[in-house]
Amino acid sequence: MTTLVIVVPCYNEEEVLPETSKRLLCLLDHLQDSKKVSSESSICFVDDGSLDRTWALIENQARNDVRVRGIKLSRNCGHQNALAAGLLTVNGDAVVSIDADLQDDISVIEEMLDKFKDGSDIVYGARKKRASDTFFKRGTAVIYYKFLKLMGVEVVFNHADYRLMSRRALDSLKQYNEVNLFLRGVIPTIGFRSSVVMYDREARFAGKSKYPLRRMLALAADGITSFSALPLRLIAGLGILVFLGSLVLSGWVVWVRLFSGSAIPGWASSVLPMYFLGGIQLLSIGIVGEYVAKTYMETKRRPRYFIDKMT
Repeated sequence: MTTLVIVVPCYNEEEVLPETSKRLLCLLDHLQDSKKVSSESSICFVDDGSLDRTWALIENQARNDVRVRGIKLSRNCGHQNALAAGLLTVNGDAVVSIDADLQDDISVIEEMLDKFKDGSDIVYGARKKRASDTFFKRGTAVIYYKFLKLMGVEVVFNHADYRLMSRRALDSLKQYNEVNLFLRGVIPTIGFRSSVVMYDREARFAGKSKYPLRRMLALAADGITSFSALPLRLIAGLGILVFLGSLVLSGWVVWVRLFSGSAIPGWASSVLPMYFLGGIQLLSIGIVGEYVAKTYMETKRRPRYFIDKMT
């Protein structure tokens, strides 16, 4: 039977963690009783440098049930790195990643396992609708996914980080060494057989969201800059347009200066170099940026996280 590991990244989740652990253990009981997973299946909570009692609760749960394990990072490394720490550390035939806030429907894990046994190496959990979101968040989410597609980033619409991955897919994921990690964009590039399960997302059970607008914008920027050089090419294109426009304007300035008596003294000598040099600078920045982006992507090799403790 399949050995399943459920990876749960946590940051200041003391309010919701006991309920999350209870529900996931009940799910494991059900899956084991129905012979869908082995008795060696487990849950792994990853503490991303929490400032509350999250790690203490994880240790307590691990003492009370051998199916609960914990990884404590040395500091707060961010959701994506905490998730990677769990995915790349645990052993299992299939690994499901899910947030601790109980907004994702855990019952669809059974459907994920069915698709995994049918041959899918990656099974994405995608939201049917965003009824629980505010109008602003719902609208910006749609714009975000469409913009990523426009920039050439391969993502699954309405999918966050709720997914199942096979051992083969996880072994492939280990070969990605990006420091600025954006798993929603990385995992679709692995290319193995994948499928999608749809579910309804609920309101957060307790606690506060760890993704305010500022962090959502930062994640969006990471997704674009990590997978697309198109913004740099757009800058280069803008530089070319401004440069061509400056040539046309320069010709007009020269014509006004030579054939019209309405030119203001000193105006031509000020305006002409300003537009010309502005276009040249934008063009140069775009070209240099193209090379810097490629160098930047290839040379940074800082560790993404350090593990402090494990239970």
